[in-house]
Amino acid sequence: MSGILIYSREQAKRNSFAVEKFKEYLDIRLVDECYDGDADFVINRTNDYKIAQRFENKGIRVFNPSRLSRLANNKQACYEFMEENGIPVMPVNYTGVPAVKKIVDGHGGNGVTMITAAEPFEENYVYQKPCDTLGKDLRIWVVGGKIVASIMRESHTDFRSNYCLGGTATVHKLTDDERQLAEKVISLVKSDYIGIDFIYHQGQPIFNEIEDTVGARMIYDKTDIDILKIYCEYIKEYLKQ
Repeated sequence: MSGILIYSREQAKRNSFAVEKFKEYLDIRLVDECYDGDADFVINRTNDYKIAQRFENKGIRVFNPSRLSRLANNKQACYEFMEENGIPVMPVNYTGVPAVKKIVDGHGGNGVTMITAAEPFEENYVYQKPCDTLGKDLRIWVVGGKIVASIMRESHTDFRSNYCLGGTATVHKLTDDERQLAEKVISLVKSDYIGIDFIYHQGQPIFNEIEDTVGARMIYDKTDIDILKIYCEYIKEYLKQ
């Protein structure tokens, strides 16, 4: 079966390693977000659920599905969904200071600031109470509903711990509490390949984010796991069914 891999042109350049991995393991060709032709399957790496919907409306299987992309790329909706389903999150629509201000659809720590003075709420931002353990978070990679790897990210210079922003990364063995919480999140969403991020408050893991187009740089830097091969094998097995 022949598929298409969708990246924006800018992101395709930034993620050339991943693009080549997908091409190595699948019969697939790279297209940009404007493509509207046919394919046997689609890997959507744009964070835009509307692109996934466009192909789903044609009866084409999209990895990840639009429902997941829509939830993961709207922080406000995702926090509300998790809270409604018993997943601990730091309070949002928070009026106190300091507060973490996040772009609703931001990624990679971009557009995330710590505000220390009250300000009117801006549209398309989430205002969240900070956790008490800044500069530390846990990234968990999930393929086909199964946990593949987990890495702890820490920064001693920034409240954001993102690896791409200079934070350190260490392979992490999940505690029972971390695994149970991750598995509960996994059970709530239908996904193919995602990252789940936890932060820490009062010593406990707290849900922070689902990464729809989760990156693989840390995995390849810190482990011998070929996670994109695992993902592609999962896709091939799924399509056989």
